Amino acid sequence: MKIFYSEEHRKHEPPFEVFDGGLRTPYLENTDRMDRILEALQQVGWAEICAPTDFGLGPIHAVHDRDYIDFLASCWTEWQVSEAADKSVLLPATFALRRQPQKPTGLLGRAGYYLMDLSACIVEGTYPAALASANCALSAAEAVANGERVAFGLCRPPGHHAGKDYAGGYCFINNAAVAANRLSTHGRVALLDIDYHCGNGTQDIFYDRSDVLTISIHADPNFEYPHFWGYADEMGAGLGSGFHKNIPLAKGTDDARYLSALEEALQLIRSYKPGYLVVSAGMDIYAADPLGTIKVTTDGIGEIGKRMASLDLPTVVVMEGGYANEMLGTNVLRFLGEMK
Repeated sequence: MKIFYSEEHRKHEPPFEVFDGGLRTPYLENTDRMDRILEALQQVGWAEICAPTDFGLGPIHAVHDRDYIDFLASCWTEWQVSEAADKSVLLPATFALRRQPQKPTGLLGRAGYYLMDLSACIVEGTYPAALASANCALSAAEAVANGERVAFGLCRPPGHHAGKDYAGGYCFINNAAVAANRLSTHGRVALLDIDYHCGNGTQDIFYDRSDVLTISIHADPNFEYPHFWGYADEMGAGLGSGFHKNIPLAKGTDDARYLSALEEALQLIRSYKPGYLVVSAGMDIYAADPLGTIKVTTDGIGEIGKRMASLDLPTVVVMEGGYANEMLGTNVLRFLGEMK
């Protein structure tokens, strides 16, 4: 299996994030995550680590607003010449209510417009890391389009919370969406998100399209991030009506309940008859994840991979969340091992 990975992710290393209540805490989406996964993959004979191809900005502009991408490219330089007292991280104090259409011209105003929360921390290396991450997903998509059965984009930063014109939840460019959009030029695509949190950005990007079926299985947003998306009655709009499905889950969901939800998703995919599958693979569904309340075991994660493989579709797997670092490599290996 081709594994696309870039060392550029190490440039994105915010010193902190801000939790509910204003608590500064070490950044959970850190470089150690990739090291644990790489270490596990290097122990098996079927994983071929490959450098990604640089596809340029075209595939990114195809799913993201150009002004938003321009903001990501320039904001750090602007921040460094600003009058801010602490320039270690770009984080705004005011966030846009998207009911209001005005987009400010000032840096902090634009930051509040384009950043959804206090975990979308921008540092000097964020933009190049995000570009490399997207290229990992695009390279995996290209490999599958050229005949590989399964390819893995070992992406960092992750992407599924990034919408058309906003960052959030550690995500800046929506890697899975960029990959799915590229594959959609070859045929219909199903995008299945199994991250613990709703893939709100992916939902935003494809909500009015019928050529990419999007499904997200996640913790109920009534109690879990991102709170404002991910409800069962959100099913697409316009041409995309009926082509989006959210499956919210209760706290404490175990292997059996999760696999039941997965079967519902897989049946929708079979009925859609896509040519390709893209998987947003979040390992934060694992029982011991510090950000999660879903209790899927390592065996359960393997079974998820096995059942996805039963679809017998050319598949791009894109790394999303997962913060139980000591088990992250084991869980990714178990999942991919069933997919190969």
